[in-house]
Amino acid sequence: MHNKHSFAGLVSGLTAASIWGGMYVVSKVVLEVIPPFTLLLLRLIMGAIVLGIVIYFRNRKTGAVSPMTKEFFWRSFLVGFVGYGISLGFQFVGTKLSTASNGSLVTSATPAFVLLFAPFLLGEKPTARGVIALILSTLGVLAVIDPRTAELSPSLFWGNMSLLAAALTWALYSVLVRKVSQTQDLLTSSTIMLLGGIPSSLAFSVWEMNSQGVGEITLGIIGGLLFLGIISTAIAMFLWNYAFAELPAAVASLTFFAQPVVGTLLGWFFLSEQITSLFIVGGILIGVGIIIASSE
Repeated sequence: MHNKHSFAGLVSGLTAASIWGGMYVVSKVVLEVIPPFTLLLLRLIMGAIVLGIVIYFRNRKTGAVSPMTKEFFWRSFLVGFVGYGISLGFQFVGTKLSTASNGSLVTSATPAFVLLFAPFLLGEKPTARGVIALILSTLGVLAVIDPRTAELSPSLFWGNMSLLAAALTWALYSVLVRKVSQTQDLLTSSTIMLLGGIPSSLAFSVWEMNSQGVGEITLGIIGGLLFLGIISTAIAMFLWNYAFAELPAAVASLTFFAQPVVGTLLGWFFLSEQITSLFIVGGILIGVGIIIASSE
């Protein structure tokens, strides 16, 4: 695993998860003005346009245009539908019906679910080292997000179930990205994947617009939209896909744990939230887990 590609894959996964960790602060502000599925729709359209422009200039520079088969298009589109149509939809509903701390806790199960899907879809059997790394990192995440803040009241049941479905389907999406990327151009398939989330988010967006509309669009909101569309969607989604293309799924999935760490650090920096000694211990455990997994 010590080659340049694998290192680049590790950095890509950590960067994507870090961007998403920092996205909550921006999303919170923008969501007060633009409802969630409408925001997702705008993000997916902007993301696809940005990656489309990159492909256009890359093809002009190299003079090579990779042929697009119908099978390649639909395969990528369906993978995108699982990730952006189904998984992110469940995440929005879950966050709305449950709590933010429950959201962090439940979605941190994603790497464990990746370990479930990888043997069946990729033939990647879990190794002892991989399992130890996952356990250490998961303990680290539990320390970072402190499960004592989670609420398990019956009124949040459907929200928590929805968050669990989001974690499961995001793991499935990530494993499928690795499967598709072994035979296809990653940049092109990543762009098509973003398109895969558009039909369902468009349908929900129309419903949102009719029922609640959009608030006042200020310069700050436009800036937030650009950040979410270009950085959090085009760049971070591509980097996440790249990590899964380059690394064994079990290793790539552990980079997901950078998300709560970055989120907490930003909360401390911008919102004066407290950093506990548990957080520091958790951060170290996550780091050790990632090092163990990536040194195979």
